Formats: sequence, C-alpha cells, structure tokens
Amino acid sequence: MKTKFIGIIPVLPSTNIERDLEWYQEKAGFSQTFAADGYAGLARENIHIHLQWHANTSEDPLLGGSVVKIFVDGVESLFNEMVERGTLAEDALKRNTPWGTHEFGFYDKNKNAVFFVEVIS
Repeated sequence: MKTKFIGIIPVLPSTNIERDLEWYQEKAGFSQTFAADGYAGLARENIHIHLQWHANTSEDPLLGGSVVKIFVDGVESLFNEMVERGTLAEDALKRNTPWGTHEFGFYDKNKNAVFFVEVIS
C-alpha cells in the first residue's frame, strides 16, 4: 500500500502557551482544540497548529522560531479577515509571486512565521 499524505501539523515553539492560544484565536481565527502540560492545539477548518512550551534557555532553546506555509484556496478572503482583525497591514498580500502564488504571512509572539499561500495557474 502506497503512503497517502493527508496534511501537516506544525509544532511551533512557545514561551507562553496561554498567551499564544489567545493570540491565535483573536488574530488568526483559530479555535483551541486541547491544552495540557505545556502542549496545546488549535484548528481552523482542516488546518491544525500545535504549540509546545520551551524555556528559551541554552538547554531548551526556541531555535529562532519556525516557518510554516499553509496552502489554501481563496487567500484574499482570509487576507481581508486578517486585516480586519488588525493582524496585517493592507499592503501585506503579495500577488503573482515569481513562484506562482498569492500569499501573505505574519509572525506570532515567538517569531514563528506563518504564511498562507494560494497557488495560481
């Protein structure tokens, strides 16, 4: 049986799970799905993000943040929502990139970069 890839759940480092759960709900429209012992999950439709607490010390570093690209159809509607939430500036949507996308992104409170990308024909 050939492996079928279903999706991806990035695990992003966090120095404050409670703060970051609130931020993702308010600024990005995600809903909390669970939280326990320094680990939490969020979802929006079929997209999931997990947060894992790190002390940001030499023994437990954040490693400078992570990057995740979430592929969507209809990126402009989501972009407009994020502008209304105050998450992004009105000029943050990059249209017709050289690699064939419309996309935008933001940094969360731990310098994780989150991009939403629509592939164009």
